[in-house]
Amino acid sequence: MAVTMADITHLRKMTGAGMMDCKNALTEAEGDFDKAIEIIRKKGQAVAAKRSDREASEGCVIAKSAGEFAAVVALKCETDFVAKNADFVALTNEILDLAIANKCATIEEVKALPMGKGTVADAVTDRSGITGEKMELDGYGVVEGLSTAIYIHPGNRLATAVSFNVAGVDAQVSHEVAMQIAAMNPIAVNQEGVPADVLAREKEIAADKARQEGKPENLIERIAEGRISKFYKEVCLLEQEYVKDPKISVAQFLKNINKDLTVVNFKRFTLNAD
Repeated sequence: MAVTMADITHLRKMTGAGMMDCKNALTEAEGDFDKAIEIIRKKGQAVAAKRSDREASEGCVIAKSAGEFAAVVALKCETDFVAKNADFVALTNEILDLAIANKCATIEEVKALPMGKGTVADAVTDRSGITGEKMELDGYGVVEGLSTAIYIHPGNRLATAVSFNVAGVDAQVSHEVAMQIAAMNPIAVNQEGVPADVLAREKEIAADKARQEGKPENLIERIAEGRISKFYKEVCLLEQEYVKDPKISVAQFLKNINKDLTVVNFKRFTLNAD
């Protein structure tokens, strides 16, 4: 049967595939839309398999807040051209909306969510076939608290989400903290949250540096501890200097707003080299 422009346009709206891909798929499927969609999907799987060893270093990183729940997602691709494509950005937003609506806790749960005629993972593969680039859902993180906030840096390459222990935190205050996380890249909320292996490595580095400086062996441990205190102020969010007023810490900034206010958790994803 002859493939009409209306059929091609309809399939394009259903799949997001290019006009020629839609025409060829409909021709091969003899006008059967379900078969045509499957043909396009198989093309996506073939492209994904062929380009699996390619590096996907570009993409779209966004965050959204829904009251007591907020999430960040990173959908990666190979080129900046695709990353800025409206359909690619829309797909990232749609995935995040689904994840938040279902309160997914892990990236595996997100990938398994129903989307279109398949899953989120299938939708990413389908988009790979349309663009001809490797794509992967590479990052997903959530925070929960009595209030949450997010920050997306212009360009969609860096986003953060943060949760607080108090409801109704002023929007400007929560936004400032989300921006602090973006700018200063902490690894933990406080000292207790620093991973044990990271702390052990830093202690070893501090001790080795003291020895190289010729410090007495009996003072090495004390000197190392002093340097660890400085390390905490660099990597623990609440101990960091508040970027808009370096004379106070983030913890002090929050206490100036509300003596009970503190950060519960945060997530940060970036495509940039920190």
